[in-house]
Amino acid sequence: MPILSYLVLPQAGVKDQLCADLSAMQYCEVIPADNQEVVVLVTDTPDEKTESNLQKTLKKLPSLQSISMTFGHNAELE
Repeated sequence: MPILSYLVLPQAGVKDQLCADLSAMQYCEVIPADNQEVVVLVTDTPDEKTESNLQKTLKKLPSLQSISMTFGHNAELE
């Protein structure tokens, strides 16, 4: 099961909308920063295909400016 974390930057002025968009998605946990326009996103998907599909969906969000993976772990590889 892939577990990944990302730093996510919203488009200008839509951090709350980005958090709502991400929170509504399955396999996503959202941790917004209190004092910056940045969000930590942790995804925990059942398999590689689901993770790949989720990443494609994330990249299409209009409220998202950029997304950078900070950590990845796949228990299936061990």
